[in-house]
Amino acid sequence: MIYLLIGLLILGGITALAGYFHNRKLEQQLEKGEIDEIPEAHTITTEGCCGAHEVCINSSLLAGVSEKIDYYDDEELDAYQHMPSDGYSDQAIALFEDILFSLKEDEVAPWLRSLTLREIELPDSLRDEALLIVGEKRAVV
Repeated sequence: MIYLLIGLLILGGITALAGYFHNRKLEQQLEKGEIDEIPEAHTITTEGCCGAHEVCINSSLLAGVSEKIDYYDDEELDAYQHMPSDGYSDQAIALFEDILFSLKEDEVAPWLRSLTLREIELPDSLRDEALLIVGEKRAVV
């Protein structure tokens, strides 16, 4: 156990030193005029999958992945905000179902994420179908 702790400390120290020397080298290049500015960290784009992640950001259902609310011609669903998932009428379920099945496969996960951000729960009877579509899309990617 002690060897593991010592190994982690040594690895952390090496990483810190490497970061220090990398930043120092960039500052020297900036002073010499070899570069115009110190490069910034790359940002993740959500336009298409980049293949750098185990699960594509676009197929994530987590609301924290994106704070942007997208509407998929479903503004009428805002009337169901804060409605419990088991409290929908048959007519409301049919509306959700029509929208779900009109979406392309790659739009289902962002739509579900958008519903979560809008505080709209998907009816219980459609949850399994929606998750199946997202799961199949993930399996293909």
